[in-house]
Amino acid sequence: MSLPPITLTGHAQKEAWRNKVLPPVEQLGTEVWSIPVPFPDNPMRYTLSYLLLGDSDAVLIDPGWDSDAGLEHLAAGLRQAGLGLTDLTGIVATHFHSDHLGMAARLRTATGAWVALGDREVRRLTAGEDHDVVLNNDREELTLWGVPADRLAEAALDRPHLTHLQNLADPDLRLTDGSLVPAQGLNLQVVTTPGHSPGHICLVDEPHGLIFSGDHVLPRISPHIALELPGPANPLADYYKSLDLIAFEDQMEVCPAHEYRFRGMQRRVAQLVDHNRERSAEVLRVMETHRPQSVWDIARHLTWSRGWESLQAFSLRLAVSETASHVVYLRSQGHDINVPVTETRPAASR
Repeated sequence: MSLPPITLTGHAQKEAWRNKVLPPVEQLGTEVWSIPVPFPDNPMRYTLSYLLLGDSDAVLIDPGWDSDAGLEHLAAGLRQAGLGLTDLTGIVATHFHSDHLGMAARLRTATGAWVALGDREVRRLTAGEDHDVVLNNDREELTLWGVPADRLAEAALDRPHLTHLQNLADPDLRLTDGSLVPAQGLNLQVVTTPGHSPGHICLVDEPHGLIFSGDHVLPRISPHIALELPGPANPLADYYKSLDLIAFEDQMEVCPAHEYRFRGMQRRVAQLVDHNRERSAEVLRVMETHRPQSVWDIARHLTWSRGWESLQAFSLRLAVSETASHVVYLRSQGHDINVPVTETRPAASR
C-alpha cells in the first residue's frame, strides 16, 4: 500500500543526519528549544533533548546518554537559551533507556531537579539483583530462542552493561496517563504509549502545537519492539494500541528523540502499522517456506536493511528479540507457530 509522505520540518536536523554530524541547537518557539546530545558509538549518533521554559520552571525532556561530552553539549544549549544547568527544575524521560534517561542522575545531582518517568515504566535491573542470576537467565532466554552457542557471548548481556543499568536514575515522580507534567507555565499532557518499552510516554504540548514522541514514533526508522523476559506478554499488540492513541492529529509538529522533526503523525502512524504488518506477514512466509525450528531460524531468513550477516553484538540481539515479538503477536492472532518463545517448544499439532 502506498502511503502519503510526512512533511519535513526539521530541515537543519535532516541535513545533519544526512551528513552524519550533530545538528544545531534550535529555538522552536519562544519557550521551546531542541538540544542534541551525542550518543557515542551508536548508529543513532545523538538524542534530541527538548528544553521547555515555563513561568518559573525549566523542564528538560530526554537528557540523553551520560558522558562528559554530552554534558558539555547540553550546557552549551542551555546557555543559548539563557540558562545555566542550575536553572533546571525538572527532567522527564520518555522511557527507561540509557540514551534518554542516562544523563538524569548526573543532572539531578548538579541541579536538584526532579526526575520523572511514566508510571508503567520499569527498570530492567534493580540495584539489589544478583548479576550472576540475571546473566544466566538472559543466556537461557537467548538459548530458548535458538541463538547458537558460538554467538551467545556476542548477543547476551554482560557485567559492564548490567552495572550501567543499575546506575540509571530512579524517578522522583511517576506520571500517569492524561496527567500534566507538574511545572508552572507549561501545559504538557502525558500519553502512555507502551511498545518500545513497557511504560514509554509521549508528551503533548497543545499550546505550542508540539508532540514529543520519544522513540514511539520516529520519522524514518521503525522503532524496535522487543520481547523481553520478564516483560509485557505481547509488546507488539501494545504498540499497535499506542499508535492508535497518538494518531489523533496530523498538523501538530512531531519532536522525536532521534533523526528530525516532522508533521503528519497520522500518516507516519499508518506507515509504521503497515511496516509491522508486512513484517509479520514475512514471518508467516518464512514459516511456510523454510519450516524454521527456532526464533533464530526465523530471524535469519527475514529481510534486514544491511543483511543478516551484517548483524553483530547488540544489533543481533535486537533482531532476534524483535522477531520473537512478532511470533508472540502472530500466536495471539491465532497462527500456529511451533517454535519456543516464552516456554518449551509447544507440542506438535496432531
